[in-house]
Amino acid sequence: MKNIDQKIIYVGKAINLKNRVSQYFDNSKNKGRKVIAMVSHVYDFEYILVDNEMEALVLESNLIKKNRPKYNIVLRDDKQYPYIKITNEKFPRIKKVRQVLKDGSNYYGPYPDAYAVNDSIDLFHELFPIRTCNLNFDKNQRLKRPCLNYFIGRCKAPCVNRANESEYNQNIEKVKLFLESKSDEILNILLDKMNEMSKNLNFEQAAKYRDYHRALSVLREKQKVTNTNQEDIDIIAMSRGKKHVTIEVFFMRNGKITDREHFILKDDYNDSREEIISSFLKQFYLDMTYIPKEILVENIPNDLESISKFLSSKKKSKVNIHQPKLGRKKELIDMVIENADEMMSKYEKSYERRERSKSQGLLSLKKLLNLDDLRRIECYDISNTSGVQSVGSMVVFINGVSEPKEYRKFKIKTVKGPNDYASLKEVLTRRLKRGKLEIKNHNTKTGFGNLPSLILMDGGKGQVTIAKEVLKELNMNIEVAGLVKDDKHTTRAIIYNDEEIYVDKNESIYKLIYQIQEEAHRFAIGYHHKLMQNTMKKSELDNIHGIGKQKRINLYKHFKSINNIKKASVEDLMEVPLIGKKQALEIYKYFKLKG
Repeated sequence: MKNIDQKIIYVGKAINLKNRVSQYFDNSKNKGRKVIAMVSHVYDFEYILVDNEMEALVLESNLIKKNRPKYNIVLRDDKQYPYIKITNEKFPRIKKVRQVLKDGSNYYGPYPDAYAVNDSIDLFHELFPIRTCNLNFDKNQRLKRPCLNYFIGRCKAPCVNRANESEYNQNIEKVKLFLESKSDEILNILLDKMNEMSKNLNFEQAAKYRDYHRALSVLREKQKVTNTNQEDIDIIAMSRGKKHVTIEVFFMRNGKITDREHFILKDDYNDSREEIISSFLKQFYLDMTYIPKEILVENIPNDLESISKFLSSKKKSKVNIHQPKLGRKKELIDMVIENADEMMSKYEKSYERRERSKSQGLLSLKKLLNLDDLRRIECYDISNTSGVQSVGSMVVFINGVSEPKEYRKFKIKTVKGPNDYASLKEVLTRRLKRGKLEIKNHNTKTGFGNLPSLILMDGGKGQVTIAKEVLKELNMNIEVAGLVKDDKHTTRAIIYNDEEIYVDKNESIYKLIYQIQEEAHRFAIGYHHKLMQNTMKKSELDNIHGIGKQKRINLYKHFKSINNIKKASVEDLMEVPLIGKKQALEIYKYFKLKG
């Protein structure tokens, strides 16, 4: 179901679609609050036909996870446990991943302890010279010289054909045998190193190998769990608060509780416990690779039959979902319910404190600036590297709470070089012109038609002046303030009506404006770094012998674009840090030969 802006607001499934949809729109007075609210916003709907209930369940869950519709129960805190992946390629790599793909690679896990996974992969790379680069040796990609890892003994440099493939694969096989619980060779190597370091009184290194040994032991324990035929059970219960529900999951492996996880879901419309558990199960297990043979639940979910079929098909053996009434399994459920209640109580207290702080911060800001309306605050920042790949960010806070869906990023188009004032002017002009146009056309689909109550500029009087000039040119009346930082790059004061107002760091207003300013800065830097990485990856400079990452960055900083580098003389190129005459000639000849 979609609203007038064609945004998906609800996803559902039914065997008889006509009857199901009709129930939403009939004149019955028995509809819940959620259905009444949802139907008032439905403008259009579309449907997809599938062959059976299981396909419908999977599609429904995927669409909910992808679109996060307002009127569905959405598992926002879902996470996939990490796996160790040994890639299926020439000179395989060892990586941490959270998705299992059908790519022929070997996957081990999942492991609830991500730190143990990180430490173990670090150890594998320390013990064995296994590559970390992304070169595709199956396509014969090679380098002209090896990277730093070769010179410090962490890689045998297959990138320059110095590695013996047979010896390399033997090391990979040792890691596989360990992860498959078929060999203790790596554990024994660690114990030998730890004892050797202790004898030499090198206790720091001995402690490092001890920690590695613990991490590997955790992996070995978890791997044995997933291969055992003993009792593997997931135990799931929920606790309902005022505005949220907590779902607690305990993982029993080999007859022992090995881990737990909790999830906080919004509960705006007081959905039934059965519906919430049903939505949770579908979304939680959708991407899970390992599913136990038994799942204990506090409440039997809606769609029990189709969920059981789906999980059994995924596991390729029977999965039993049931609600225990007596005995040890009832005691297990009671224990998880108690934990869910405790977690809900802690979360609600924390949530109430945060809400009070945000509310107080917003009220204080209103009072400080003498404004009645601060429903929507927008903050802007600019990020670039000496003018290269300059970008702007717009972050949005509604009623004092960040709204990432409303964030927008801008690639600077008209400004050359590091000119933050001109860049801010371009960003604000583009944003506000777009807003006026959408208001005129009664179109708020992209969000620009929702104008701010207050514009915050990351900077002082200069940035505020730029914003006011743009607003004057566009004949718009929006309040503007600036956020000033001190020498340590920490928020110090607010600029408003040409007055600098100091803000105490212990006040709630400071926490609010600091969060807004840092979010704008983070969002701008993230986009800039992404563009810079893409530029570095695609650079023609990679084809020139001797040009590494730092030299590429220096060239881009100096010349701003690849076209300017192509036009540069040898003398011009020599002005760049780290570029000597020989290197400058290499660059000059490369581009001249290419024409």
